[in-house]
Amino acid sequence: MLKPKLAAWTLALGFSLSPLAHADMMFENIAQEQHAWAKGYYTLPEAERDDYFAQLQTHAHDLSSQYPGHAEPLIWEGIITASHAKYQSVFTAGGTAKEARDVLLKAIAINPNAMDGSGLISLGSLYFKVPRFGSFGDYDKAREYLQRALKIDPNNIDANFFYGEFLLTQDDKTEAIPYLKKAATAMPRPGREDADKGRHAEAAELLAKTEQ
Repeated sequence: MLKPKLAAWTLALGFSLSPLAHADMMFENIAQEQHAWAKGYYTLPEAERDDYFAQLQTHAHDLSSQYPGHAEPLIWEGIITASHAKYQSVFTAGGTAKEARDVLLKAIAINPNAMDGSGLISLGSLYFKVPRFGSFGDYDKAREYLQRALKIDPNNIDANFFYGEFLLTQDDKTEAIPYLKKAATAMPRPGREDADKGRHAEAAELLAKTEQ
């Protein structure tokens, strides 16, 4: 994760750069967020994750505020916010999950194809993973968003993993298995090897349980 001083410097510097350099800086900052997310989600002790993702969520919001009109930082703000909700108490997680949903909806309104449909994937997972209250627990929306993401990138490790997991919630093991196999054997994405290593392990574990 970016150190506070470095993060502030890079965000402030963005205003003085050319449009191309400005975009490059945005993606460099997003890459930092991606690695920080993978560290928190897959390697940090679970007891530390609430505080960790709270800080990362603040950073992600600051970053997306520096780049209005861009879907990519909003997508990562949404992913990080949703991850934070996972480790919060039941009294606060629901509100944080709604924040994540609203940010992701803004992102896909700008560009649903951004980052290989990651905004759609994250929305789909929220709609079937968050317990039913308000607009969550909507399996029709979950299926719609995940299928849209798979049309954008049929080989996407996350889209295949979450769609396979979704199908298991619908008691459709036969259909779920090919998606889980695809996720478990997907080629690591350049620059996302740390996250994909964790996702591969998740997919392989879920596949093994499903095939038992």
